[in-house]
Amino acid sequence: MLTANDQQLLKTKGISAEMIEAQTKRFEEGFPLLRIHSVATVGKGIMRLSDRDISHYIKVWREALASGTEIEKFVPASGAASRMFKNMFAFMTSGKTAPETDFEKQYFDNINHFAFFLSLNKACERLYKASIPQLIEEGRYIEIVKAMLEKEGLNYGFLPKALLQFHKVTGGVHTALEEHLEEGAQYAASSKREVNIHFTVSPEHRKEFDKLLKSKVKTMEQVWGVKYNVTMSEQKQSTDTIAVNLDNTPYRDAEGNLFFRPAGHGALIENLNERDASVVFVKNIDNVVPLRLRSVTVRYKKAIGGYLIDVQRAIAKHLATLDKGANANELKNILKFVENRLCTHNEATATMSEEQLAEYLRRKLNRPIRVCGMVPNEGEPGGGPYLAYNADGSYSPQILEAAQIDANDPAAVELMKSGTHFNPVDLVCYIRDYKGNKFDLKQFVDHETGLISMKSTGGVDIKALELPGLWNGSMSDWNTVFVEVPIETFNPVKTVNDLLRPQHQ
Repeated sequence: MLTANDQQLLKTKGISAEMIEAQTKRFEEGFPLLRIHSVATVGKGIMRLSDRDISHYIKVWREALASGTEIEKFVPASGAASRMFKNMFAFMTSGKTAPETDFEKQYFDNINHFAFFLSLNKACERLYKASIPQLIEEGRYIEIVKAMLEKEGLNYGFLPKALLQFHKVTGGVHTALEEHLEEGAQYAASSKREVNIHFTVSPEHRKEFDKLLKSKVKTMEQVWGVKYNVTMSEQKQSTDTIAVNLDNTPYRDAEGNLFFRPAGHGALIENLNERDASVVFVKNIDNVVPLRLRSVTVRYKKAIGGYLIDVQRAIAKHLATLDKGANANELKNILKFVENRLCTHNEATATMSEEQLAEYLRRKLNRPIRVCGMVPNEGEPGGGPYLAYNADGSYSPQILEAAQIDANDPAAVELMKSGTHFNPVDLVCYIRDYKGNKFDLKQFVDHETGLISMKSTGGVDIKALELPGLWNGSMSDWNTVFVEVPIETFNPVKTVNDLLRPQHQ
């Protein structure tokens, strides 16, 4: 039963009572598990480009830029980096007087190799009147970590990754945000040398983003000879989801109010839907390397961009053929394209009439497109590429997480284990139709996917609901193409010590 306060809160957030009812029902019923047809591998769902292919598609990409194709780089950058410092938070509150775990020893033994070392040293001198070497000599390890994590110091435990100093560069250091700006100049500058880049941010961090951009953009424009058009948006409150108690009744806070949580990165489909470019690159904020190591990334970004343009042009040509009325031979050729290039299959096409087949092909072709870079699986966590069944009986490329399959089905579990590649979140998307109109991306979300997770707030265990992920359920009904990219293009920073890897030094 919703109180007057509940109704006012829902109005403020833009959430309806029907949405609350549907979410509560979802907690009770869960999400249906996905049926997997097979693992996507090279030659069966994943395209491997030869050097000649890469050169060709880079040329296609350059031509697309020269022709005025609207490009934007979309970087999810909201949320604090607290998970990145989980180990150091634990150390800070452990009461230890010296590092004990391998992680803690690695951090302190190499502390001078972090790009933020000089800033941290200044914070220690300001707060404790002692340098980091002095504090280590005196066994004051906890104070160093406090200076890194807490608000009085660098505040790294509560800032987003975008604002953290990631890399040492000639003449200074670069934050993750600055590395994304540089990347944009290298593969997404328009024919007018303009770089459109969009960051999703949290409202509490927006001022810090503005401050950093104001201090860095003009200099970077001069260095790279570009004009940056940087925009930001916040995750919409209307995408927040209700939290429930373990018995699936709505959880209420100490004041008796309903409790809402951000619904995961899948909510950002709303933000992506408001972008006005034709082509949008999507990449995680922490997957960046310094300039000296970026050539492989830039090369493959251009290649998958060109591959996307090539696929989009072919789709537009086939849809134009369907518009004029395709004959039997043309329908056969278009079906071959859907099966071979888009790796989308449906046994029912064998018994369809020409009219039914034409309608089926039109539905399959006239959708947003994404080309997803996939790296060889070397044990990193994350989802992977599979061929999964859709509601209409077809199966097509999908990015799946382990939580989306039946853990009690040995065959499904074995399929997940046998994956040869995984998802580094390296996407380039085409979000206009073949006539140049913007797609409504919300129409292509599979709302039957999502995740229920256990959380804690104020010492109370609760259940949280995450919307379909941005690159799985939220893009489930897109045309999806997997292209193999080298492991060198994937350099995530999941923990602070990942910044000690050679790729970030």
